This record gives sequence, C-alpha cells and structure tokens, in this order.
Amino acid sequence: MSLNVTAGAKSRVELRKSLTLIPVVMMGLAYMQPMTLFDTFGIVSGLTDGHVATAYAFALVAILFTALSYGKLVRRFPSAGSAYTYAQKAIHPVVGFMVGWSALLDYLFMPMINILLAKIYFEALVPSIPSWIFVVLLVGFMTISNLRGIKTVANFNSLIVVLQMIVMVVITGLVIYGVANGEGAGTLTSTRPFWSEHANVVPMITGATILCFSFLGFDGISSLSEETKDAGRVIPKAIFLTALIGGVIFVVVSYFLQLYFPDISRFHDPDASQPEIMLFVAGKAFQFGILIFSCVTVLASGMAAHAGVSRLMYVMGRDGVFPERFFGYIHPKWRTPALNVVLVGIIALFAVKFDLVTATALINFGALVAFTFVNLSVISQFWIREGRNKSIKDHFNYLVLPICGALTVGALWINLEESSMILGLIWAAIGLTYLAFVTRRFRNPVPQFNEDLA
Repeated sequence: MSLNVTAGAKSRVELRKSLTLIPVVMMGLAYMQPMTLFDTFGIVSGLTDGHVATAYAFALVAILFTALSYGKLVRRFPSAGSAYTYAQKAIHPVVGFMVGWSALLDYLFMPMINILLAKIYFEALVPSIPSWIFVVLLVGFMTISNLRGIKTVANFNSLIVVLQMIVMVVITGLVIYGVANGEGAGTLTSTRPFWSEHANVVPMITGATILCFSFLGFDGISSLSEETKDAGRVIPKAIFLTALIGGVIFVVVSYFLQLYFPDISRFHDPDASQPEIMLFVAGKAFQFGILIFSCVTVLASGMAAHAGVSRLMYVMGRDGVFPERFFGYIHPKWRTPALNVVLVGIIALFAVKFDLVTATALINFGALVAFTFVNLSVISQFWIREGRNKSIKDHFNYLVLPICGALTVGALWINLEESSMILGLIWAAIGLTYLAFVTRRFRNPVPQFNEDLA
C-alpha cells in the first residue's frame, strides 16, 4: 500500500494549493537574489569595457523568450514537474527523464551553493567560530521551514525580497548622490553604460551569457504549479513577471553603478566586487551590515531552491521513475514532500566541505538542458502535435518565438565552461544507465503517473 494513501481512503494525499500571484513572484525573485548584481559587476564591466547595462539588456531579452515558452507549457501541463514533465509529455518519456535528471543538477545543488555562499560571508564576519556550526543551523532552518509548508517559505522569502529591494534602493540612491557630486562620470544622464565609441557587440554578448545565470530562479517557480491557486493563469504571469522585474532591476541599477565606476580601475579584485562597491559607496560600517544581510538573502534563495527540487523529485517519484514509496510521499498533515525535503537538507550539509566552483559548474549544465528542451517542447507540443501551424500568429507563437529562445540558449551552450560540460555529461551517462535498468534495457516503457488511476 502506498504511503500516500490514508487509512480507509483511496485518494492520494496531494500538495496543498495555497499560493497566489504575489507570493509566487516573490519566491522567484528570492531564488534569483537580485543583489548578485554586485558580485558579477566587476567581472562583466571588465569584459564589456564598461557596458554592463547593455549586457544585462541582452540577457533579459534572451531570458524572456524562454520565459514565454515556460508560460505556454504551464498552461498545458500544470504540473510540479516543470521541464521534466513538459519534455516527457511533449517530446518523449525518455527525453523527459533525461531532462528531469539533468535539471536535478541545477535544482539539487542550488540550496547547497547558497549555504556555501552564506558560509563564506560568515567566515569573513567571524573567522574565530567554526563555520560548520553556521552551516548546520542554516540548513536546519531551511529544512524545517520547507517541511512545514510552502506558505511558510513564501512568507519568509517575501520579507527578504522586500528588504533586498530597500537595500538596493538605498545603495542606488547613494550611487546617484555620489555621481551627482562628481564621482565617476560626474553626470546622471549618459549613454556610456549602454554604448560608446569603444563599444564592441561580441564582448557584450559574452557578458550577457554570464549574466543570464543571474536569472536562474524564474524557471524554478513552475515547480509550484500544484500548490498555486488557478495555476494555469497565475504561474505563466509569475514566470514572466519574475524575469521582467529582475531584469529591469539589473539594467537600472547597473546603469547608475556603471556611471559611478566607468571602468574597473578602482577595484583591487574585480572578480569579487561586492565588498569593494559597498566600501566605496557607503563606507566600512555599511559594508559590514550588507555582508550580514547577504547571509540572509542567500538563505532565502536556498529555501526557494529547496522547495523546487523537492517538488521535482516528488513528481519523478509519483511517476515511478524513482522509488515511489520514498520520493512520491506527501506528509498527510503538512502536505509537503517531506522525505524529499529532508534528503535535500542532508545534501546541503555537504556545504561544510564542498567546492563552490565544482557545484556552480554542475548547476550551469542542468539549467541549460532545461531551458533548451522547454523551448523545443513548445514546438513539439503545439506546432507539431496539436497542429497549431495554420496562421501567421500560430507560426510566430509556437515556432518563431521558441526557436529564438533555443538559439539564445545555444549562445550560452557555446560559452559553457569545459568543466560544466564534462561533469554534466558524466551525470547524464549515470542517468541513462539508471533508466536502462528501470526499463530493463528499454524493453519496458518509461513509468508515468496516470491521473485517471490516482
């Protein structure tokens, strides 16, 4: 008897629908963590010769194409499985499993990466205290919050996003004040952050490929479909709004920041620009406070990622491609995938010793696989399977736009680090071997959840 069947009843315990548009958008923004702009500013400013705002604008356009594809598929398949479900239903179950397996790299390691970042900030603040204590406390808080329900996570993330917005407004205000008083460019109205006589499009596109990863998280909220009221209407709006709001914040703040720092000559270490930006703009005390707040923001991002991956594993367990008694279990009281939440928490504890560079390489591969096949799934499902190819509007919506999305993601594949590709392909090979075992060397069909029999 399945653990998801209560005594004396045949109905499956399901995720609780409690989310609305604003909490879902807040979850997405918390996942994206807008303050990462300050961490990447020095790198991209040097790469683009002082045109970070344009690089962000390019990245935003690229991401919005894929956001539109997510929106179309959420309406058609309102499942917590996200890209896994879309590729499974629209292309083929084997493709769906491989997309879901690859996406696990993105989702599964993201909570740990956020805890790793928090550990780094903590070690800078209080080097005398063993960082493993901080890691255990943060992972415990993240796990317990996710166990109790998605509403708890959404409320916490909403608070942190609001505080992030306030901090970013304060920092931007100080930047504007400094520029108006002669810092940097010395003027608040200039085309220089977007274009200049020395501008080169190729480095800007390269910078955009780096910055596209700042948008990771807009896609993760599609995994909340089964916990959102009127998901077919709310989730597509939330996905697009999350990408758009995040992108506008990135472009506007980077514009003023670029006026304050026209080049990277003031940075001692452009690869870690956030502390120096805070020091130059607001002073030592403010820098210390932001470092503390950064610990909280990465925790919020980790909580959102924790929620997303536990839902993805739940759907794969419910389908039967993972052992259902464990991965498909829903706690009867909290209505959350409790065992998955605990498992992700245990993996996040590896932040005590894990390497940040390796973890980041893993998530990049998984994210690009998901983005690519979401765009291809739109073409397969709507343009081919459903025959929505009769009018110019159909061709535009279900062929041209997703092709544009796939091509922009293709530019990211070209610039993917070699380590990401190698680790990702090894992970994919493990997944294919596992699937061959589950299907008895593909003689049996890939297991899928049948809603009519639930």
